[in-house]
Amino acid sequence: MKDALKAITGADILTPDGVRPECALLYRADRIEAVMPEAEMPADTRITHLDGGMLAPGFVDLQVNGGGGVMFNNAPELSTLRRMAEAHAHIGATSILPTLITDTPDVVSRAIDATVQAISEGVAGIAGLHLEGPHLSHKRKGAHDDTLIRPMEDADLTQLLDAAERLPVLKVTVAPESVSPAQIEALKEAGVLVSLGHTDATFEDCQAAVSAGARCVTHLFNAQSQMGNREPGVVGAVLALGELSAGLIADGIHVHAASLRNALCAKAGPGRIFLVSDAMATAGSDIATFRLNSREIRRRGDRLTLTDGTLAGAHLELISAVHNVAGMADLPIEAALDMATRIPADLIGQSHLGRLEPGAQADFLHLCQSKDLLRVWQLGEVRFAAGGASHH
Repeated sequence: MKDALKAITGADILTPDGVRPECALLYRADRIEAVMPEAEMPADTRITHLDGGMLAPGFVDLQVNGGGGVMFNNAPELSTLRRMAEAHAHIGATSILPTLITDTPDVVSRAIDATVQAISEGVAGIAGLHLEGPHLSHKRKGAHDDTLIRPMEDADLTQLLDAAERLPVLKVTVAPESVSPAQIEALKEAGVLVSLGHTDATFEDCQAAVSAGARCVTHLFNAQSQMGNREPGVVGAVLALGELSAGLIADGIHVHAASLRNALCAKAGPGRIFLVSDAMATAGSDIATFRLNSREIRRRGDRLTLTDGTLAGAHLELISAVHNVAGMADLPIEAALDMATRIPADLIGQSHLGRLEPGAQADFLHLCQSKDLLRVWQLGEVRFAAGGASHH
């Protein structure tokens, strides 16, 4: 029966209150009902018994440019979102924000419509939309197409406000050089998560943006002004201003281990640093090259670059980012997992994601003793399995 009460036993369970050993995770259909001692389970529960390891929440990835061999920019349509979501679910990211990199107004419009359609049709894993650009800084463009970067105009703001009404989550990465505090305030009032990125903003620029409603910074340390002795820049603003949270690409390429450690130690709360993959088309696939805005991007190992050597997104699975950040910053694995689950879910106001507790969505991962990924459940159904479970 589809709505039978089911339980997972035999693994430690990572809950918001800490790790619970010798307990069962109970769920019915696509919702978690309880975490309780195994001995207290109802008699008619259908049990899947695991051989040790840990159950953790499904990852929540707020920056996903592509996956499964496709890029959202290249085909902003429903079929692309289905393929991306499926590819990421197989590597543990059960909720994603498909991310559109700087593009034309028409492509932005198509991306919004495709995401609205995906959510209305219940495509598993699509939590909303992240528009990274085009209202960025030319000086800090990174791999974004310089010819498409431009200031935000009234028509752009209207489009974004309309999208915010149609989507459960809309994250927009902007640079203070290309948007006004009044525009940021209008977006924030509409429920948009305004993130600062690809910007050479000063500390005071960031303060003004935060006062207007910005609450996030995109890929901390990358494509932004760095912290200096007389000018703290965007990096200094993230660390000093508690209102700001920040995504971080923990692949060992985008951010040095010492910088990562320093940021985690110095970050003022309540804002938090969380993990993103910044994944491109290579995620969940074995392709070595692909195109973005007609430009070739090449993969060498885990490094993705334009032909001129500019970093262009990442080839990174969040389970690897969790291991990396735990190792680089000497963090408990539970704290690292929080950075890929509960913290980003809370930032986008989706408290039913990224946690194992009653009422939450039944998205969870089975990690082995070494915390590698063995199995993925999404909406209560197994999406990926490497073996190791028996059913009773």
